[in-house]
Formats: sequence, C-alpha cells, structure tokens
Amino acid sequence: MGILYIILALTALAGLPLFLVLSVLAIIGYISADLNPVIYFGELLRLTSNPTLIAIPLFTLAGFILAKSNAPERLVNLANAIIGRLPGGLAIVALIVMAVFTSFTGASGITIIAMGGLLLPALLKYGYPEKFSLGLLTASGSIGLLFAPSLPIILYGIVAETSINNLFIGGFIPGLLLVTGMALYSIKSEKVVSQNDKHEKIRLLPAIKAAIWEIPLPIIVIGGIYGGFFTASEAAVITASYLIIIECFIIGDIHPLRKLPQVLKESCVLIGSILLILGSALALTNFLVYAEIPMIILEWIKSLVTNKIGFLLLLNVFLLIVGCLMDVFSALVVVVPLILPLALDYGIDPIHLGIIFLANLEIGYCTPPVGLNLFIASVRFQKPIISLYRAALPFLLIQLIILALITYIPFLTLYPVQLLGH
Repeated sequence: MGILYIILALTALAGLPLFLVLSVLAIIGYISADLNPVIYFGELLRLTSNPTLIAIPLFTLAGFILAKSNAPERLVNLANAIIGRLPGGLAIVALIVMAVFTSFTGASGITIIAMGGLLLPALLKYGYPEKFSLGLLTASGSIGLLFAPSLPIILYGIVAETSINNLFIGGFIPGLLLVTGMALYSIKSEKVVSQNDKHEKIRLLPAIKAAIWEIPLPIIVIGGIYGGFFTASEAAVITASYLIIIECFIIGDIHPLRKLPQVLKESCVLIGSILLILGSALALTNFLVYAEIPMIILEWIKSLVTNKIGFLLLLNVFLLIVGCLMDVFSALVVVVPLILPLALDYGIDPIHLGIIFLANLEIGYCTPPVGLNLFIASVRFQKPIISLYRAALPFLLIQLIILALITYIPFLTLYPVQLLGH
C-alpha cells in the first residue's frame, strides 16, 4: 500500500484533480480495512438525497448570470448615487458592492475579475491613491462570504450537518464587522480625495430607474432568509428564476439563445467540480471516522493544547494557512470533517466554528505569500505580486483584528442565532 500512496502523492503534485485524489484515497482505505469499496458510491448516492443540495447549482448559476450581465455597473452607479458623496464614499461603495457580489457568486476570483475592471478606474479617477485602491479591491474580493446567500456557508452546513439558516444569521454581525472595519480605514483617504475635483455627480433617480429590477433581489432573498420566511433552497430557486427572467427577458443583457447556454455551461463546470469534490470527501471522511483518525488527531492536539483559547489560536493559524493554499470549496469538504470533532470536544459551537472557519478562509485569500486573491488581482490589474502584498497589508491587519473578535467573542455569532434562529 505504501507504494500506492507515494504514486498518488506524486500524481497529486503533478496536477491530478482533487476529487480523484480523494476518491483513490478513500478506495485504498476501504480495501486496506477489508471494507467493500462500494461504500464509496453509497456516499455519492447519500449526497444526492440531501434536501439543501439544490441550493449549490442554483446559487452558482445566479452568480454567473450576475457576472455576465451589466448588473454590476448598475449596482455601482446606484450605490455611488446614494453614498458616493459621503467621506470615503466611493471606497465604501466598492466595499459594499464587492461584498454583495461575493455573497451571490461565492467565489472571490469571480468578484475581482468582474468588478475590478469597473471599480479600479473609478477609484483612481476620483483621486484615491493607486496603492490604496489596489489593496481595497484585493482584500475585499472575498469579504462577502459570511453573508446570505453565500455558497460556502451552504457547503459548510451540508458537510457539518448544521442549520444553514442559522449559519446565515450567525454570520451577519461578523461579516458586518469586517466590512465596517475596512470602511472606517477607507475614510482616512478622504483627505486626499477631497482635494480632487473629479467627482461626477450621479443622479439618484436615473440610477434607481436603471437598477430597478436588481434592487428587490437582495432585499427579498437576504430578508427572506434572515427573517425565516424561506429556506436557503427556496431562496436559491427564487434567485435563479428571478435573475433569468429579468436579465434574459426584461433587461435583455443575456440573450436567451445566444448567451444563456454559454453561461449555463460555465456554471455547470464549477457545479460539477464542487459536487465531485464533496462526494469524494464524504467517502474519505467515512473511512477516516472508521479508522478513528479524528480521535488520534484529537489526542495529539490535547497533548499540545490544554484549553479552548489555545486551541482557537492554533485553529486560526492553521486555517489561515489552509486559506492560502486551497480554494474555499476544497478546504470546506476536506478540512471541516477533521476539525469539527476536535472543536466539539473543546466546547466550540458548530455554528461559531463555521463562521470562524469561513472568516479565516476569506482572509487567507489575501494573505501573503500565496493567497489566491493576490495572484488573481495581479493578473487582473497587471501589477507585480509584491506591490499587491504591500497594498493589501493594512486591510489584512484590520481583518485579523476583526477575526480575533469573532473568534474569542462567540456572543457576536451566537446571540443573533439564539434571538432569530429557527
């Protein structure tokens, strides 16, 4: 068996897809333990019976429709018309739009690619320093992962078998803290911007008229989920259906025959990869539980860390590293099953753990040296990666401070759940 693991490790380093690595590991494990490997396929079948699974493809499709339409430009103009004249106005607009867009797309790479070309020229034109603007957009590329209807939250709920609606409720205040912290820092730049006379007044009524069909979407979906009027799966159906109708047949940004099939194709590639990784990871997790691997890890960690505070510190360091090295979907399905039993043993609520987990991953995206957002932004903005390290550093420090609050004050996450949870 040892030679098989060596071959698998080498092929993984050579670029073997993650779902194949996980699948082969699971099958090798079942065979070595004299278990029937057909159990692996049983896990895939069990996955399809999960009632919340439908939310993944529908929210993914909704995110791609938003990215391929002109909705981002309309939403930026609307937000700018409302708060653009406030201190740090356009920077706050960028933060809000990036957060909202990421909450619907669930993938920070899409957000930076779709919004970066629109927001960076606007920030520079309005007089914001280039370093500040690059850092803001790079660091905010994943800042919406804690808000409904975030796809990573849904995936965590499925993997951890935790209420998705309660996770959405629990993530609201931590997510708001991250946005607010970065917004307060952004106001400092107003002294530079106020000396610049390049502001163009965007009239509110035309901006509302242009975005009239997109305005109800976050209100209905987010309000419906937080208010308990419908579940994440029902919200996914409403979101995808609504966007297809307005973007294809009312506004006409996406032609139903020429452009929509391509959007469907691109979203299906991402959906398929997520589901394959999820099914493979669940099969591997079953074997690890059978082999009592989490218990072995728990005993080892207990020998190093004797209290909850120390475990949370170790957890944050570990998850920041994971966030640098893995995309959020892979990290969720691979790491959560291993971390969850350890956290429960230290008395950490699974909802609190989920918010800590996702906050770390979104910060890991812009953590040097290999955070994914840094490389995507380097390509998107055609800037050296080193310059983006320096640009993102102030925002990264702010996010780390907020992360400490989220981690060590569970009240921020759990009180809203106790108040509004279902």
